[in-house]
Amino acid sequence: MQDFKIIRYSKEYSSIWNDFVSKSKNATFLFYRDFMEYHNDRFEDYSLLVFKKDKLIAVLPANISEDKVLYSHQGLSYGGFILPEDIKFEIVLFAFAEILKHLHRKGIDVIELKITPSIYTTLPCDEIKYLMFILNARLIRRDILSVINLKEKFKISRNREEGINRGKKHNLIIKEENTFNLFWNYILIKNLKEKHGTSPVHSLNEITLLKKRFPNNIRQFNVYHNDEIVAGTTIFESKYVAHSQYISGNHHKNVLGSLDFLHHHLISEVFNNKVYFDFGTSNENNGLHINKGLQFWKEGFGARSLTQDFYEVETKNYKLLENIMI
Repeated sequence: MQDFKIIRYSKEYSSIWNDFVSKSKNATFLFYRDFMEYHNDRFEDYSLLVFKKDKLIAVLPANISEDKVLYSHQGLSYGGFILPEDIKFEIVLFAFAEILKHLHRKGIDVIELKITPSIYTTLPCDEIKYLMFILNARLIRRDILSVINLKEKFKISRNREEGINRGKKHNLIIKEENTFNLFWNYILIKNLKEKHGTSPVHSLNEITLLKKRFPNNIRQFNVYHNDEIVAGTTIFESKYVAHSQYISGNHHKNVLGSLDFLHHHLISEVFNNKVYFDFGTSNENNGLHINKGLQFWKEGFGARSLTQDFYEVETKNYKLLENIMI
């Protein structure tokens, strides 16, 4: 449609992008440019802005690979098409069709979308999931998140209660810290390497930088026993959700009950004003398997499952969107 204009993001659009994100119905602080650009050395940004009659109506945080696949940004936990609160379905339909047509003309044949889980949206926001159906998109991955609805009654299991009581018995102390050095260097890096052969997604320097940029959204809670750090979690806090981005404890965590003690404190006292507490996924192998023990632990706090979908769309299929409205 002639009313629409697709522009690839550049720094001159930084202010208008951030202003749009601040007012959208399905964005969190992860979509501000100061967050997205902390790992520019790892991803080639190919974010798009959609204008209708010179008014910004949608953005797509994205990066592109060497083989010309566009991803709704691989450096973010969730993403997709970011929309304003007042947008109507028909405009979303036309706007997304224009993006696909634009990418097709640029020689980009495939786009992979990761959908933002519904708990992070301020209003219903399933327009794109419907369009995935119309576009014959392929569901390439589905994760489950373990989430507590803090506004409803939830039951903590006997196992978790026992862990909480062990924490009390051992006089564990919980402190919110402004630095990440102890947790990263003495707990997190060691555990991820030994158990999974991996490293944290964020380096110590990166998480420190992001904390400086988003001091109210990124928070670190450590657990101490006899003045020694024994466990911790890094929380990403958005409007409705407190999300444990990293959870880890030393080899005494079961004896001390450190992670049970910590998360009970966070759920019942620190973030009890939120709507949801998100433990994140327990999936492995691209969503095909679930870490049974980790899932059991999260569900012991009353968490239940919410899905996050990942789709592959062929841009040539934009023509399938032309005759939806009758």
